[in-house]
Amino acid sequence: MDEYYTLHVAGLTRQLPICKLNDDLSIAGFVMFSDVELTMACAKELLEKLPEYDVILTAESKGIPLAYEMSRLSGKKYILARKSIKLYMRRPIGVDVKSITTDRLQHLYLDQPDMDYLKGKRLAIVDDVISTGESLLALEELAAKAGATIVAKAAVLAEGDAAKRHDIIYLEELPLIPNEK
Repeated sequence: MDEYYTLHVAGLTRQLPICKLNDDLSIAGFVMFSDVELTMACAKELLEKLPEYDVILTAESKGIPLAYEMSRLSGKKYILARKSIKLYMRRPIGVDVKSITTDRLQHLYLDQPDMDYLKGKRLAIVDDVISTGESLLALEELAAKAGATIVAKAAVLAEGDAAKRHDIIYLEELPLIPNEK
């Protein structure tokens, strides 16, 4: 029998599947893809919590729907850090990232025109979930290389110890779930 975690966020309720991370720990799988109602509600609520900013930065791929909707609602541009170098990129700049939900080292890249655009801008870094903070650190590193000023680090959910952080904005906590032995 499948197990689920009941999440209440932005006035909505969702049943998230429990996913085994390792022998000791499981996580509730939060995926905004295809859930337009949830994406719209979370984007609206997060925007209300953000300070003044000029542009949104997110990482490929689970932050895309949220960043897009926040951009649409605010009229402000969002920039996407890609997981691989694309053919259209002429001078990509990359950083390494190790995510809790990925079994290998990944990379995030911005092309030089995006780096140039970010220079001197007030930046809101946005993602779906902040857990270990590794993806967030990679985005912060790209922002620093671009010369942007980070004014907010925001996510729909803060997972585990991330909920104890005082430097992030989030809508709800998501627990790490100990496995029964």
